[in-house]
Amino acid sequence: MIYEGKCLTVKLNTDGIAELNFDLQDSSVNKLNLATISEVIEAVATITAKASEIKGLLFTSSKRDFIVGADIFEFLGWFALPDEDFEQRLLDIQKAFAEIEDLPFPTVCAINGVALGGGFELPLSTDYRVITTKSKVGLPEISLGIFPGWGGSFRLPRLIGLDNALEWIATGKPQRPDDALKKGAVDAVVEPDQLHDAAMTLLKRCIDGSMDYEARREEKRNGIKLNKIEQLMSFETARGMILAKAGPHYPAPKIALDAMQTHANMHRDEAMVVEVKGFVKAAKTEVAANLVGLFLNDQALNRQARKLTKTAAKIESAAVLGAGVMGGGIAYQSALKGTPIIMKDINNEALELGMKEAKKLLAKRVGRGIMTTDVMADTLARINTTLTYGDVANTDIVVEAVVENVKIKKMVLAELEDIVDEDTVLASNTSTISITELATATKKPERVCGMHFFNPVPLMPLVEIIRGEKTSDETIATTVAYALAIGKKPIVVNDCPGFMVNRVLFPYLNAFEKLVSDGADFMHIDKVMERFGWPMGPAYLLDVVGLDVACHGSAVMAEGFPDRMKIDFEAATEEMYKLGRLGQKSGSGYYQYEPDKRGKPKKKVDKEAIALVAKSSTNKRAADDFSDEEITERMMLSLCLEVVRCLEDKIVDSPEAADMSLIWGIGFPPFRGGALRYIDSIGTAEFVAMANKYSDLGAAYEVPKLLADMAVNNVQFFGGEA
Repeated sequence: MIYEGKCLTVKLNTDGIAELNFDLQDSSVNKLNLATISEVIEAVATITAKASEIKGLLFTSSKRDFIVGADIFEFLGWFALPDEDFEQRLLDIQKAFAEIEDLPFPTVCAINGVALGGGFELPLSTDYRVITTKSKVGLPEISLGIFPGWGGSFRLPRLIGLDNALEWIATGKPQRPDDALKKGAVDAVVEPDQLHDAAMTLLKRCIDGSMDYEARREEKRNGIKLNKIEQLMSFETARGMILAKAGPHYPAPKIALDAMQTHANMHRDEAMVVEVKGFVKAAKTEVAANLVGLFLNDQALNRQARKLTKTAAKIESAAVLGAGVMGGGIAYQSALKGTPIIMKDINNEALELGMKEAKKLLAKRVGRGIMTTDVMADTLARINTTLTYGDVANTDIVVEAVVENVKIKKMVLAELEDIVDEDTVLASNTSTISITELATATKKPERVCGMHFFNPVPLMPLVEIIRGEKTSDETIATTVAYALAIGKKPIVVNDCPGFMVNRVLFPYLNAFEKLVSDGADFMHIDKVMERFGWPMGPAYLLDVVGLDVACHGSAVMAEGFPDRMKIDFEAATEEMYKLGRLGQKSGSGYYQYEPDKRGKPKKKVDKEAIALVAKSSTNKRAADDFSDEEITERMMLSLCLEVVRCLEDKIVDSPEAADMSLIWGIGFPPFRGGALRYIDSIGTAEFVAMANKYSDLGAAYEVPKLLADMAVNNVQFFGGEA
């Protein structure tokens, strides 16, 4: 044994080949935490000292994955360091990786499972990389508001070409084995049981001179192989595409591009310094802090959800009542992730529509090359359709997804309860109706809960799991387990009108209605909120959701919270709905819609809508009297204050759950970190003062006691004192 630590070991076998094996103690995965990095530096120093005894070095892992990446939680402390200290710590790691690259013998990395971020940057410093057919590699740092800081931004383009590297780093997508091999990021792909032997064979070929590993090193040490004109063309093309996609709110892609362009022709040792300075610049932005915060929230909620499932009943089969687009989406998601499901409806036409939806979604995966036709056939075989209740009798969970009508839902749940096993979970996919009320139709309300999917089901990660007054812990645990099994992000909330997400969304939409009523231009409001970071403005959102759905939801919310959600003026959305303008589904709402070349609805300005909105407006003020600042404040205050009330009323149990519900459920701008983190960024006292400016607008702008107390005590939702 050359080196033995708690994170890795180095052994020397009889033919002079050393093996550095990652196996982090007391952890299910290998990660580059501070302890592992420290041991890498020590091990490399030990290997260098014994270089005369070593002919080659093989990197391996004893875990399921090679290295999943850096330990973000530990590195958060580095983000707060002065720039010089932060840069020096990064450079220390860079130098250790450079020492690996400069060892006086060949190096090969055997990558099993996942190697991402820093977990892939380390293999990039070795001469060759062998992965398995089950592996994924990549540099996803951009999703955290940063970019590779341990050599990835200069080694990768010298291996796979500038254009490919720019795409990998700017998108952050993990790469499949065939793509990684084709691009040149890895040198061989083998079956998992052949990995060690294949990597050892490659290393021995380097030792006997069959492979010119020194030439490979020179490629990585020196500048990219493009002349200045070719480089300029690549960077300018990438700059236009990447920055247009990233938008003005995400600085990391631009910082990464600038760094890569600066060090493109530099020797590795100079490039290190440029990369590190760029990394520190990106890491110090508020956007990086927010995105890292979201990542940590995600990890915390995932741990919490998995802890809940320890008391869950086993789910081997499921059913969904109500086909169509929503039912078909739920059936597709369940079957895709391996849980057989029965789709039940009262007529064949609906079942055909549901199956058509599932087939369409699967066909898209085949078309993108991420699924074979055989796998598609196997997935479809996990979806069965029926017209009779009896066929769902033996399922473990039934998702009721019939029309959003309390009487019909109650009737369906009552009928269902008499057919299924006494332990079957009954989950209602409702967006606003009280689960406690629905459960009164059953004999065992403890097995009834809400399971609110968001549309479109395959794209929206959130599922709200709603606990009624009598819902049992086991019912919640089993429903959470099913949500996880089908690839969703479950958040448990307590019952109230609209639950968490819609309870928060409707004050936002009501703020829009009030602005329009007061005389603001709805298209101007849309542009302001899109510039704020929302994927679409409120008028466009109403059209996409459906004005009929919005009016129904608004009535439910007004009944539940009349003091602040009952609209006491003529709302433009209601007037449009009365005229049959339902949004995209009818071809007109706030905007007009026509199919584009791909058949998707394309938004156009509608003069009739403008006239209708003007007719319903009180015109208290001229449209140009509303500043962008006022629009943003009125819209965001109404939403954020309701989020605080949800926390205060214990509808959600943590700021993390509240913020992630909005990120996953309605597309709250991720770079802002969530509604409560947004309040933190302004300051609780400043946010209260902002709300007080609009107190004349009614109860929706009243400051909850929780927030008022926080402002007085200078406390934030995240991070203690402001």
